[in-house]
Amino acid sequence: MKLNEVLPVVISIMVIVLVAILEKHSKLVAAITATMPLTIPLALWIVYSSSQGDRQAVESFTRSMMTGIIPTVAFAVAIWFGARAGLKLLPMIVLGYTVWAAVLALMLSVRHWLG
Repeated sequence: MKLNEVLPVVISIMVIVLVAILEKHSKLVAAITATMPLTIPLALWIVYSSSQGDRQAVESFTRSMMTGIIPTVAFAVAIWFGARAGLKLLPMIVLGYTVWAAVLALMLSVRHWLG
């Protein structure tokens, strides 16, 4: 396996462990760590490397990320509302992914409609 294939997995595991450790000391720091843009640079590195730095491929990839960011924010808002409503973990996650999927479908249809 190549470094650019293994490194994202290793970093992701390290972040999960770090969040578990930080959560005991500060919920805020753990939450900020959990939402840091870590996978974006890693994915960008993979796309950049696999395309040999092709500007068009990198630009297309970064533009496409915008389609995923809004549904992810909607996921976070939905689970926040679910937590405030007293939902247990599994229903909260189901709610988040349901909202995420609906907003993603909307974003994809708008993107398709705009061409």
